[in-house]
Amino acid sequence: MDLKELEAFQTVIQEGTFSNAAQKLNYAQSTITNQIKRLEAELGFKLFVRGWEAKLTPSGQIFAKEVDQLIHHWEFVLDQSQKLQKEEVGTLNIGVIEPVATSVLPPVLQKFRIQKPNITCNFIIGNTDFLHKELLNHEIDFAISGEPAIHTQQFEELYKEEISFIMAKKYADTIGDISLIKDLYEQPLFIGGESCLYHMKLQKELSRRHVKPFTYTIGQISAIPEFLKGFPSIGVVLSSLALSDEFIKVPIKMDDPFIPIGILYKKESNQFLKNTKKLLFELFRQETYPSS
Repeated sequence: MDLKELEAFQTVIQEGTFSNAAQKLNYAQSTITNQIKRLEAELGFKLFVRGWEAKLTPSGQIFAKEVDQLIHHWEFVLDQSQKLQKEEVGTLNIGVIEPVATSVLPPVLQKFRIQKPNITCNFIIGNTDFLHKELLNHEIDFAISGEPAIHTQQFEELYKEEISFIMAKKYADTIGDISLIKDLYEQPLFIGGESCLYHMKLQKELSRRHVKPFTYTIGQISAIPEFLKGFPSIGVVLSSLALSDEFIKVPIKMDDPFIPIGILYKKESNQFLKNTKKLLFELFRQETYPSS
C-alpha cells in the first residue's frame, strides 16, 4: 500500500467513476484500475463493485471512512521524514555540568532556537564523571563538561573554570584571616561530590600539603552557599557560580585552580543530526570565545 494507491481510491470515490478519477489525476484509466487492483490485493478484499459507476462494496465503505485519515497520516509521516533528513526536526540529548547549565547554556540555546526552532534538546545535568559514563552508554549525544581523567572520547577545550573559595559575610570576623591552603583545616569545608573534578583536584593539592579538613560533600554545587549560612564554614565552588552579596570570596591560592571545560563527544562518526550538532558546537565556541 502506498500513498498513490490511497489517493487513487479517494479520487474515484470523489469523482464517481474510474475514468473521471483518471482525468482529474492526469493518469490513463488503466493506471487507476491497476492501482485499485494492487490496493485490493494488499487489503485482501474488493473495494468496488465493478461497473460504469464506482459503487463501493460493504468492505469498501468501511475502508472509505478511514482513507482520509490514512492519507493525512501518510503525508504527515512523509513530511516528518523529509524534515528529519533536512535536520529540521529531531531530538538531541545533551549533557552539561552545572556551571555550564546556569551560565553558558541559556544564551547558546537562545541563538540555537533561531536557527533550529523545531529541534528538541533534552539537557541532562551532572558532573563530568556521570556525563562521561552517559556518553559511553549512548544515553547522550555529547556533553559540555570537564575533561575526564581517563577517557576514550574526543575532548575539545573551550575555556577554563577556576576553583573559588567562599564564605558567608556574616561569619567573616568569626573565621578570621584565611589565605593559605593549610588554613582550611580550621573550618568545615563544603565541596561537591567526590567524583567532581574540582573536588579531586583540591584533594590532590591538600594531600601534598598534608592538610585534611573536615568536609561535607554536596552533590549540587549551587546549593553549597545555602549551607554556609548555617555556621562558620568555607565553601568550595567554581568562579562562574553567581553569588548574592551575602557571600564573600576567600583569597586562598592554589598551585593550579583551573579546570578545562569543553565539548566531550564520541570518536566514532554519528550521522544523526550531524550538522545540527556541528552548529551547537560552534555556538558554544562563540559563547566561550566571543571575540573569535
